[in-house]
Amino acid sequence: MDTVKNAADKKILLVGQPNVGKSVIFGCLTGRYVTVSNYPGTTVEVSRGRAKIGQNNCEIIDTPGLYSIFPITEEENVTLRLIENESPDVIVQVIDAKNLERMLPLTFQLMLSNLPLVLVLNMFDETLASGMTIDTALLSEILQIPVIATVAITSQGIGQLNKIIEEKLKSRLKPAPASFPKFSYDAMKNWYDKARGITDRAVKKRDSGRKLTRLDQMLISPLFGFPILALVLYFGLYQFVGVFGAGTVVDFLEGGFEKYINPALANLANSYIPWPVFNSLFVGEYGIFTLGIRYAVAIILPIVSLFFLVFAIIEDSGYLPRLSFLLDRSFKKIGLSGRAVIPMILGLGCDTMATMVTRTLPTSRERIIATLLLSLCIPCSAQIGVILGLLSATPIVLLAWLAIIILIFVVIGAILAKVMPGDKPTFIIEIPPLRFPQLSNILKKTFARMKWYFGEIVPLFVAASILIWLCQLTGFFNLMTGALSYPLYLMGLPAKAAPVFIFGFFRRDYGAAGLYDMHKEHLFTNNQLLIAVVVLTLFLPCITQFLITIKERGIKQGIGISAFVLAVAFGVGMLLNFIFNYSGIIL
Repeated sequence: MDTVKNAADKKILLVGQPNVGKSVIFGCLTGRYVTVSNYPGTTVEVSRGRAKIGQNNCEIIDTPGLYSIFPITEEENVTLRLIENESPDVIVQVIDAKNLERMLPLTFQLMLSNLPLVLVLNMFDETLASGMTIDTALLSEILQIPVIATVAITSQGIGQLNKIIEEKLKSRLKPAPASFPKFSYDAMKNWYDKARGITDRAVKKRDSGRKLTRLDQMLISPLFGFPILALVLYFGLYQFVGVFGAGTVVDFLEGGFEKYINPALANLANSYIPWPVFNSLFVGEYGIFTLGIRYAVAIILPIVSLFFLVFAIIEDSGYLPRLSFLLDRSFKKIGLSGRAVIPMILGLGCDTMATMVTRTLPTSRERIIATLLLSLCIPCSAQIGVILGLLSATPIVLLAWLAIIILIFVVIGAILAKVMPGDKPTFIIEIPPLRFPQLSNILKKTFARMKWYFGEIVPLFVAASILIWLCQLTGFFNLMTGALSYPLYLMGLPAKAAPVFIFGFFRRDYGAAGLYDMHKEHLFTNNQLLIAVVVLTLFLPCITQFLITIKERGIKQGIGISAFVLAVAFGVGMLLNFIFNYSGIIL
């Protein structure tokens, strides 16, 4: 479907609180899961797509979560700007039908915009299962706006939503949006009182609320929750992403490159590029095809795709809110709340994406702590996959690496919690029902994230190969590797490891792929391997994450975080080497 916007397109704005199913409805209307770009002047992403509704060409806009018209976060500010500045033809408010009373106040606030409004009661199947029945006709009559019940994950009610939107678009007159009022405690109280009264009339049957199932109680209980989390990490990350992805699949693809693709490319380059200096750009030791493309396709592709598949399953099941609840108490000790679990887990996919998600944390203090810990201790999916693949044959090295990274995460976090000024974090979360993951949702989410990731990673890997080639021509690459030789010596690592850390500056996963190549040549003892993977995990954030950190936190904090991370990485490497040398420990 063409994604070029037309000035005559009708604009449909999807609005609502987080986790109510806006993105699923967006996918139902547009036929695609996500097409994202930053809203002008911000780092907040807004999803846009195209749809044909009746005879109307429509631009569907999926907005960031909005709790009220009195914004606290940058995301809420963006949603309000979309309402006020882009003058949508229809606003579609999506709510979780089970929480009608809590979400209706936003409906009253959106009515103040003076724009056509449609109310979608999503997750209606869960509402019925909880013992509630909502009279949508009566609710529509009271509110004087269309009200539709949907189950977005099965497309139930989407046809009716299309018809209602089409009817709204038939109006020739589109009123100008009105400005929202300033905050008023009395107005807020009135809206919540009004919501309570309307809910009492429209909800025909209501029990005491959805109770946590026995499985829910196990997932959020420390006694059972942490062992279950350990099983998820073991089978999801270690066995599936690490052993199968970074081991079996990567070995297969690497074999194909070494036996067939690289020799064929070398012969082709020798035939058509007779000049050695240009030949090396494409098929040399650090060539675009023999290094950059090979890393991206043979090493990074299987690891990242399998990680995003696992993450989509976990996300679609409803496990993440329970994990946030489980880890909230532990995270409070490092100055964060359970809400920070989401960017931390996203960081296992891509730290750049996760750094952007830290903007959802409510305070500047939490955002700074989360950004620093992401830059320091959270390996991205490709990096962790390669490391798991490298260390799967030496469990003692794997356990030592994991223990050291967790220890540093806890210690640095606890220090930051003590020294960073600001209030202690609070945490309130609604736990939705567990769902059996939908295959279509899993595949759409996995594909969308892979498309985003590889749209970024392949050009960067190619650019890195070109930059390294230029550095080799000028002799600067030798200067950089020489400059690293002394710190590497203090860490007990061979000088040949220098390119790994130079690669790691371009991207951490690029460095991990370089480490994978060195390990195949048996250049490390187990002690050296542990030091290398620890330092590489803690090493500087990649260029894209560094730039996003500067954009999110400012140039002073961005440079300060990177300098701190580099000092900790090299300091820990030197300390480990000192301990091994003077204790005589051999792994």
